[in-house]
Amino acid sequence: MAARALMFLGTGSDVGKSLIVAGLCRLFANRGVRVVPFKPQNMSNNAAVTADGGEIGRAQALQARAARVAVSVHMNPVLLKPQSETGAQIIVQGRMAGSAAARDFQTKKRDLLPAVLESFAHLKANAELVLVEGAGSASEINLRANDIANIGFARAADVPVVLIGDIDRGGVIASLVGTKHVLDSEDAAMIRGFIVNKMRGDASLFADGMTAIARLTDWAPLGLVPYFDEARKLPAEDALGLRDLLKSGSPARNGKLTIAVPMLPRISNFDDLDPLRNEPDVSVEMIERGRAIPANADLILLPGSKSTIDDLAALRAEGWDIDIKAHVRRGGRVLGLCGGYQMLGTSISDPHGIEGLARSVEGLGVLDVETTLGPEKRLANVEGTLRASGAPFSGYEMHVGETTGADLERPFLTFSDGRNDGAISQDGRIAGCYVHGLFSSDAARAAFLSELGVSATGESYEATVDRVLDRLADHLAKHIDFEQLLKLAK
Repeated sequence: MAARALMFLGTGSDVGKSLIVAGLCRLFANRGVRVVPFKPQNMSNNAAVTADGGEIGRAQALQARAARVAVSVHMNPVLLKPQSETGAQIIVQGRMAGSAAARDFQTKKRDLLPAVLESFAHLKANAELVLVEGAGSASEINLRANDIANIGFARAADVPVVLIGDIDRGGVIASLVGTKHVLDSEDAAMIRGFIVNKMRGDASLFADGMTAIARLTDWAPLGLVPYFDEARKLPAEDALGLRDLLKSGSPARNGKLTIAVPMLPRISNFDDLDPLRNEPDVSVEMIERGRAIPANADLILLPGSKSTIDDLAALRAEGWDIDIKAHVRRGGRVLGLCGGYQMLGTSISDPHGIEGLARSVEGLGVLDVETTLGPEKRLANVEGTLRASGAPFSGYEMHVGETTGADLERPFLTFSDGRNDGAISQDGRIAGCYVHGLFSSDAARAAFLSELGVSATGESYEATVDRVLDRLADHLAKHIDFEQLLKLAK
């Protein structure tokens, strides 16, 4: 018997689609249902390496974890990784398939639908329930032609839809009812119900609002979901999550350790920071463009980047290269992860034009290494030990480029297969490596923080994520009619 499926679309980006699908995956998994997540098309530079050797959006990896199933490339068959304001790298079923400008991609989408439907069929054959997440807004009628991410997919795969609105940003009645009226009648007929998300305060005050939306749309009201504050402890889907971090600011800290992180335009895999942010003695300060890197920072951390050379240029344009070198002269520490590691070296060469024009640029020069970008992307789950402490870690590699140079004689990591990764400066204060997810390993995080003079709490980061997923499932069970969701699934 084929699996049932239900799709969740939003009135806009960042309304909570990913979080609700993750919570429902855990809710149904806890009730013994073989559930899997699926997102036809995602746009994010936060990605994860899959069990079958590809890459997908980080949100779908979290949803798979919530469902307690292995992460598969089929859960996100089309991933767009922005490289500029108008262009992106295209990942199809986990592998690079070229790049395209935004306008050109609109015509390429029709050619990607067969791969999307193939992946969807693969998941349905091995599950009882597929929870499908849309992308952006369901009402983007200007992009409806050849759509594979929202209503276009729902129509092609004959999957009923639930629409999610965000009351926290205001105008939720108009956004839900307006979606019904801008869609053509056949598209609107795919939507069977709605959820209002991120309610703060007295929920009874919006009872009439739920009734009005149902009356004006003929859609079933399926839940009014209160704001789930613990969502901040889960990996963010994409750069929109950084906006929430900046709005909320850092929680009150003892001020024992300050880590400054420049917010580069193409920042990627910034969930590397989450385990550090959860440590009470650590303050992770995201430095927006237009601000100097604080002189009192104990560590400057350069995160991953989807466009390393362009982000290095942006870093220089902000004057952050001057701040970093001043920090080094004062005896401060610097850590680079993946693209950030490449920036720390003496040069970055792109002879094949992987990131645009073929070119070579000068790096920050605080590590004696140089990087050459190449056409092959390294995708692998890895484990090993930190060289300085011997502390074990697990994580993943996701990068293009080979790095060489004298400072590799002092590697940052050693993999379980005996290979080394990363580099450390002669004075031991500058370091970098290619591994993402490093600080999710409790022993590695504790050892690294100990070198910086603070103690980790000893709490398991991975266990914390699972506890939050269980609490999210319980939260949704109280506020969403999940039995009705099962009845709507087709």
